[in-house]
Amino acid sequence: MVKLGGTVEVKKKGSCCAPTASLAGRGGVAPSGEILNRVSRGVILARMRPLPGGEFLMGSNSPEGFVQDGEGPVRSVLLDPFSIDIHPVTNEAFEEFVADAGYVTEAERFGWSFVFWSHIPKRSFNDLVEDTVAAAPWWCKVAGAMWNAPEGPGSDILQRRDHPVVHVTWNDANAFCQWSGQRLPTEAEWEFAARGGLEQKSYPWGDKLRPGGEHRCNIWQGEFPKHDSADDGYAGTCPVDAFPPNGYGLYSVTGNTWEWCADWFDPVHHPTADRRNPKGPPSGAARVMKGGSFLCHKSYCNRYRVAARSSNTPQSSTSNIGFRCAL
Repeated sequence: MVKLGGTVEVKKKGSCCAPTASLAGRGGVAPSGEILNRVSRGVILARMRPLPGGEFLMGSNSPEGFVQDGEGPVRSVLLDPFSIDIHPVTNEAFEEFVADAGYVTEAERFGWSFVFWSHIPKRSFNDLVEDTVAAAPWWCKVAGAMWNAPEGPGSDILQRRDHPVVHVTWNDANAFCQWSGQRLPTEAEWEFAARGGLEQKSYPWGDKLRPGGEHRCNIWQGEFPKHDSADDGYAGTCPVDAFPPNGYGLYSVTGNTWEWCADWFDPVHHPTADRRNPKGPPSGAARVMKGGSFLCHKSYCNRYRVAARSSNTPQSSTSNIGFRCAL
């Protein structure tokens, strides 16, 4: 594989399993203008679950957590009622948006996106891969990789219409929300929803990753990054309803794909944040991501716990970042 040529960056090992695209490497292209709300309110509400809000304990003081990410301290948060998508936005729903709004994603305009190395066909690897991330060479810069060609030219989503859409930047996700009349959830809303009514549990179903030996989410099994045994049934993304929902009836809040949140990321903002309907700082360099992805593994990322958090720049896109909407 070729070495990093200055166009891409990656955070310190263990900090995140999604690489960052620099502004310079992406040409500084501005996202499309305002998108008009064009979708039926009834259709949107049918995809969502109303939640009562209320008080809950956000964050974690667990030694398994990452202090540098700002997972703690545990704090009491009060949320007003809100609604959130039952599952991440699918390829099918995103295709409807693109067709109706004529939207062109940032990966399409930039001409490339990040793809995990083992998902690129061996026969065309050398032709497709333009660069790799020096600190994480399993991430490849692939020309032509985008939401409807997840592994680059020659790939498609025909058999993945019920999978979460990927290769979408925060800006792309926000544009979808403008079209649908929704918004991205705050980090607090996302975590409240993902916990499913349980208090201070590691996962949406409890504290054991595999209760009774049963897989409850789509994450990495095997030796990362060399071999994914796919013991959970999937070596990449999976259908959004492939695993049981949490206590609020929400699917795929753990693993599968990272999900963008509305908040700017700051690891030390929590102690001074509002306790009612908290939001991130007013500005920043990166947006919050929650939930982990199919690439998360205890030896590498270990951020599929509910309280875990990570971040990426708003113009970054990869094969393991998606989103869900709130209202």
